[in-house]
Amino acid sequence: METLNFLLHGFSVALMPEHLMFAAIGALLGTLIGALPGLGPANGVAILIPLAFSLGLSPAASMILLTSVYAGAMYGGRISSILLNIPGDEPAMMTTLDGYPMAMQGKAAEALAISAIASFIGSLLATIGLIILAPILARFALHFGPAEYFALFSLAFATLGGVTGKNQVKTVVAAALGLMISTVGVDISTGNQRYTYNILELYEGVDFIIAIVGLFAVSELLFFIERHISEGAGSATLNKLNLKLSDILHVLPTSLRGSVLGFVAGVLPGAGASLGSFLSYSLEKRIVGKSGHFGQGDPRGVAAPEAGNNAAANGALVPMLTLGVPGSGTTAVLLAMLISLNVQPGPMLFTQNAELVWGVIAALLVGNIMLLILNIPMVGLFVKLLSIPPKYLMPVVTLIAAVGIYSISNSALDLYFMVGFGLLGYLLRKLEVPLVPVILGMLLGPEMERSLRHALTISDGDWSILFSSGLSIGIWVVAFAGLALPYILGPILRRRMENARARMEIEEEAD
Repeated sequence: METLNFLLHGFSVALMPEHLMFAAIGALLGTLIGALPGLGPANGVAILIPLAFSLGLSPAASMILLTSVYAGAMYGGRISSILLNIPGDEPAMMTTLDGYPMAMQGKAAEALAISAIASFIGSLLATIGLIILAPILARFALHFGPAEYFALFSLAFATLGGVTGKNQVKTVVAAALGLMISTVGVDISTGNQRYTYNILELYEGVDFIIAIVGLFAVSELLFFIERHISEGAGSATLNKLNLKLSDILHVLPTSLRGSVLGFVAGVLPGAGASLGSFLSYSLEKRIVGKSGHFGQGDPRGVAAPEAGNNAAANGALVPMLTLGVPGSGTTAVLLAMLISLNVQPGPMLFTQNAELVWGVIAALLVGNIMLLILNIPMVGLFVKLLSIPPKYLMPVVTLIAAVGIYSISNSALDLYFMVGFGLLGYLLRKLEVPLVPVILGMLLGPEMERSLRHALTISDGDWSILFSSGLSIGIWVVAFAGLALPYILGPILRRRMENARARMEIEEEAD
């Protein structure tokens, strides 16, 4: 009953005219960003963070805008997957297996409509799961002491590579780099300067908002310049929508199963929407068996991954809000925004900032309805966007990010830092070193250091306090398992995903 009261209060926040406007803008921008191959939700949210600051938005308005962008980008990723056979982001890769064949059969509008409905179901059920699970997990987290929190932060880094990570060693290196950057500034405990080189702007540390925009937005621009892309993907032709109620009912069980599986994958730190999409597709293919024609344009092959990746996206908000540990790359960026707003995620968030957190949750429910309404009639607009040459689009995106960064502090040095992080991000991506662990290290590093110091102060320097409770031992066991599992399961899952795509290409050539 208490949760229901909080949710009703959240709706009073989300339904304010100003917040409704930001939810609608975020949903539209997110869908546009998601439709563009390569950008993805993390880049979309990172690009708009400076804009939220420069507009002077309240914490509630900022988070509603950015979470709506997040949800919209997850919806939008399917558009280029279905129409162009180019995934808008990694979680949308599985959608190409049946979405593009449907488009080739003259059923592009039906595929887009089914994917939108499945995305809506996945997001809706995951948000309901968030409403139920998050307060329970937050109350459980109140039992955490400094030793348990240190173990939890270690778990976040251990599982960051996820079972779909390409190289766990590079993930650890990236996280270590982020932790190193997080130590820049004046040590709160001793007052000593660390790696500031007498630069006044570094006394308070490196601003992770600048780092995020540089690592994501600027490095993406550099990649576009390197590829010399001069033409867009080209527009696609849409048929008239001819979707019947029976078609929706046909994919409804698929969407429900994919939503549950995707939500579970999203709650697991480091797993993310890619795993939710893959598992949902694989499970549905196994359930349907030979009666289906997966890889040849089966609508259930579109509904399953879309429900799975959207449910996983919302599920990733659970550990971020309740424990302060992001469940995905995009939630790591959202975590940075919360911290920048002087809002500390964790178990106390649901009591100290109840209006904010429940307003955002309610806005997710409202935003899902907006996205369903937007995505079906406005598909033609999104298709036209795909024809814009990236050589025009990416500089505009970067300019918006740069103006936003400068408007926050009016410091030209911040722009140099942004460019520096952009060059660093470009180099890391060339070396196939993931960027999200760098951001996570910068975000969690200060709190991780404080937890370790607090624990050692309590124990008089005895390191055994880190393993003194059953809860901390359990977290350490899961952390070590998280480090080992990618080496065991990662190659298997990647091989299956590659085999599924190879089979589809062979079948296309045979036809």
